[in-house]
Amino acid sequence: MSTTVEDVIEALRPVEDPELHRSIVDLGMVRNVVVDLPLVRLQVALTIPGCPLKAEIQSRVTDALEQLHGVDAVDVDFTSMTDEERAALREQLHGDPAATAGSQQAHGHAEGRAIPFADPASRTRVLLIASGKGGVGKSSVTTNLAIALAQRGKRVAVVDADVWGFSIPKMLGVDRTPVLIDQMIVPPEAHGVTCISMGFFVEEEQPVIWRGPMLHKALEQFLTDVYWDDPDYLLVDLPPGTGDISISLSQFLPRAELYVVTTPQPAAQRVAQRAGFMAGKVQLEVKGVIENMAWFTADDGTRYELFGAGGGAELAERLEVPLLGQVPLVPALREGGDVGRPIAAVDPDSEAAAAFRAIAERVDVELAPTRRFNPELKIL
Repeated sequence: MSTTVEDVIEALRPVEDPELHRSIVDLGMVRNVVVDLPLVRLQVALTIPGCPLKAEIQSRVTDALEQLHGVDAVDVDFTSMTDEERAALREQLHGDPAATAGSQQAHGHAEGRAIPFADPASRTRVLLIASGKGGVGKSSVTTNLAIALAQRGKRVAVVDADVWGFSIPKMLGVDRTPVLIDQMIVPPEAHGVTCISMGFFVEEEQPVIWRGPMLHKALEQFLTDVYWDDPDYLLVDLPPGTGDISISLSQFLPRAELYVVTTPQPAAQRVAQRAGFMAGKVQLEVKGVIENMAWFTADDGTRYELFGAGGGAELAERLEVPLLGQVPLVPALREGGDVGRPIAAVDPDSEAAAAFRAIAERVDVELAPTRRFNPELKIL
């Protein structure tokens, strides 16, 4: 049986764009298919000129078509979508801002788009990762917890809301910037986790000198203008303390869950409890405490509690939530964050990676919501 153009299209239907995670056929990227066995020629329209994942798309297309009967060679000619095609693609994937104008104005961006995670129909669990002070490893916890959740087969995204101390892209090992498709921002991905951060929009050495309204607007755009594609989890790495960003996010994401990171040190625990008490003031639910830098294990197996002991348990007791786990102080954890090799991904058998896996399991299973929100069910 000879291979036809229809066979080629069907063979390409499972091939996904690596950024949008949708079939390249359904996205309208496949064009001008010619079958001249043993050769198949086709054109693929990239979403933007100079797409950084062009080689990956070519590899996926070639691998799929070489499985067809009689196909020995594949010739892929690349072009890029027009402005009109990109606008139609953005509307297909992200909706039309004008269509939601006038709805949820308190939770939408200036054009009227609603924040998807505030919608009662959203199945995304939003985890706010907070700390009372800097230096407790909150961003390391966010990064590795996100990866551990992704390793459980979940779709995971991270918002780096620490606009002054942004670090998530470097810690994740993200090696490219977001892609802009007709005002829709497509976040980059590493280790199964997508992320957005102020670090993509300013130089690393450049200070961000912003006050409340500008911070509020930036966070709003992170939540509305980014194509998140309905992840199972959205982790938000909060700045230390209880300032403007935390308050804004409590308004944007009223069903978010707060997790407090502390070290065992009593002084750190006392500061961290303020973040937990802040949650109660803004009607956010504190779900658990994570103790970082809990101990250091020497080569001979001796465990040293360099920062004291009991801070995490005491904080959990005061906040009346579980202590979800204790992450040991491991040099590779710090080193991995510095060079973009997170320990949960590159050394899954390590003591620290095991701790993150255990925390992820408790978050995913033990703390899973028991209520389901359905906007179609109403009491009349």
